[in-house]
Amino acid sequence: MIVGFIIWSILALCFIGIGIWAWNSKTAVGFFAGVTPPKVKDVKKYNHSVSILWIVYAILFEAFGVPFLFLEQNSAGFVIPVAGTVIISLGLAIAYSLIESKYR
Repeated sequence: MIVGFIIWSILALCFIGIGIWAWNSKTAVGFFAGVTPPKVKDVKKYNHSVSILWIVYAILFEAFGVPFLFLEQNSAGFVIPVAGTVIISLGLAIAYSLIESKYR
């Protein structure tokens, strides 16, 4: 399942790209697509917090993709990446809501 891991890694790199873009942005970054960014007190600190959030998410996302290197196709072990992604995605949303309330 090397191909699955490569695709998974490309997606993790996209998340890191979002984090880098957020770090370098001069205006407040939006978190959800199509939603205007909140009005924040300190744009730079807010953007850096959101950036770190995306980069940590990407690292955890990549870690949950490692089983793709060792599992055979149609293995029950694929529950690990799927369940892990759900858990870290929920954590991502919760962490963002805390960041937004801190800088609003």
